[in-house]
Amino acid sequence: MERMNPIGKRSLYVIAALAVIALVVYALMPSPMRVEFAQAARGPLQVTIDEDGEVRAHDRYVVAAPVAGRLARIALLEGDAVKAAQVVARIAPSPMSSRERDEQLARASAADALVREAQERAGHADADYAQARRERQRVESLVQKAFVSPQALEQARVAETTSQNEARAARFRADSAAAEARAVRAGLLALQPDKAGALVEVPAPVAGSVLRVLEKSERVVAAGTPLLVLGDPSRYEVVIDVLSTDAVNIRPGMRMLLTGWGGSKTLEARVRTVEPAAFTKVSALGVEEQRVNVVADFVDPPGPLGDAYRVDGHVVLWEAADALKLPAPAVFRHGDGWAVFVAENGRARLREIRTGQRNAAEVEVLDGIAAGTRVVKHPPNALRDGMAVVDQAK
Repeated sequence: MERMNPIGKRSLYVIAALAVIALVVYALMPSPMRVEFAQAARGPLQVTIDEDGEVRAHDRYVVAAPVAGRLARIALLEGDAVKAAQVVARIAPSPMSSRERDEQLARASAADALVREAQERAGHADADYAQARRERQRVESLVQKAFVSPQALEQARVAETTSQNEARAARFRADSAAAEARAVRAGLLALQPDKAGALVEVPAPVAGSVLRVLEKSERVVAAGTPLLVLGDPSRYEVVIDVLSTDAVNIRPGMRMLLTGWGGSKTLEARVRTVEPAAFTKVSALGVEEQRVNVVADFVDPPGPLGDAYRVDGHVVLWEAADALKLPAPAVFRHGDGWAVFVAENGRARLREIRTGQRNAAEVEVLDGIAAGTRVVKHPPNALRDGMAVVDQAK
């Protein structure tokens, strides 16, 4: 048997030792961190204020009992069409005391005053609409001559539409006030000896549809008791309530997208007004919040939607058709700016970026990375620059 050369024997020992050291080093090396990746991509981006709301009739009228007495059963049903001045309810008035007589006369005088006030407001609204129409025509002429920007024309058109809607609403209010005054004067029948026992007929203030019958059965009612609600079923609006801190960023003319109403299509509306007064509302967590109603008009037909139907409203504050964007969970604070972890050759590299607009799901990237760059989504707290990473989906 041949004996092994001492040099060859030492070489085997060295190789074995190096193999053991390599195994120990490999065992002690940290394994790559498993993470989720995402890509920077170009596409549409919107910044919205999202709240739930409801559809309601643009002009609704609550018809109330002008006098105390026994209400005859109302034969109308929800959805029935009514004409202006059509009798919608009849009341057999109760005998009046001297105090009630004075109160009824005072209500009649107040109703007449409200009619005059509503007529004055309608005239003022008509004048504002005429002025807005003339202003829109002037701006159109200046745009054609390139003296002002097209945005000015868009604002003038929005102002004209808003003024037109306000003028129409003011005329409806004037008609409603006149109908209420007629109903109150009808209650004066009980004061006339020759009209004793006559029924007081309650007319509809405007033509429309019955939205709700509040008093369906015959019973004795007090003066001022709401009997039914009328509205125009062909004209609806959307109202959502937002935090007052969000309301300051909303302007008339902004787009409002409507989802969650039961259909697959996203409907579009346009903000008509942001109400000037806020109100206190308790959230589901029991926190008091100051909220403001935002009212919008439908741009798309409302379809099957009706009064008091629920919708999800999204007021578009900013939008771009082609923005470089990242998922919001991939972006984190780094010093005074923002950063991401970029995946390069199996390692995570810290990269500072400059961001723009953002919403709850995505962030606009202005500088720092290009489209197609792979970044770490939901980076763990333990992740550091240069650490090995691997896709957890593999």
